[in-house]
Amino acid sequence: MASPHRRWVLASGNAGKLAEMRSLLEVLDIELVSQSEFDVPDAEETGIGFVDNALIKARHAAALTGLPAIADDSGLAVDALDGAPGVYSARYAGSHGDDAANNAKLVAALDGLAPARRGAAFHCCLVATRSASDPVPVIAHGVWRGRVLEAARGEHGFGYDPLFWVEEENASAAEMGAERKNAISHRARAMHQLVEQLRADEHDG
Repeated sequence: MASPHRRWVLASGNAGKLAEMRSLLEVLDIELVSQSEFDVPDAEETGIGFVDNALIKARHAAALTGLPAIADDSGLAVDALDGAPGVYSARYAGSHGDDAANNAKLVAALDGLAPARRGAAFHCCLVATRSASDPVPVIAHGVWRGRVLEAARGEHGFGYDPLFWVEEENASAAEMGAERKNAISHRARAMHQLVEQLRADEHDG
């Protein structure tokens, strides 16, 4: 693939996500701008997997802005629930982004299960596409293993963070500081993979 363009669009209006990705992409001299700057509406996420939805969002943003695009799709996959809530993580209880309801539903779904059967993983799939029709988009996948607690712990983070216990840290994701979480999370792992792949493409291009 050719060298990356300098200006890319992030297929999201999330300011926190934009700031986090901007800092990681600085090493490639990529200026990342939000799709909201172009009044791009959110894409309809009709995929059955994280990669599918990330591709849909990236191609949608690239088509409407004419810029290369980066998109992510992420969520929690619980072993005992056959990977649910998965791509429906943000709307597990019905309403999009209702963290309290989503957490309550997850706690109820796992009621009575022993800790050993409560394994789960956060997944983040990132896609970088140089155009809406790019036949070889760059795809990265970050995984963060843990288990689901019986009750919430911690005041930081969002989503399922208060229920996600990380053994190596002896803490829930919501008990970690933002700096630590962002260094070891599924999104951080996917971003580092993406940066390395884009850097390699720069040298090959």
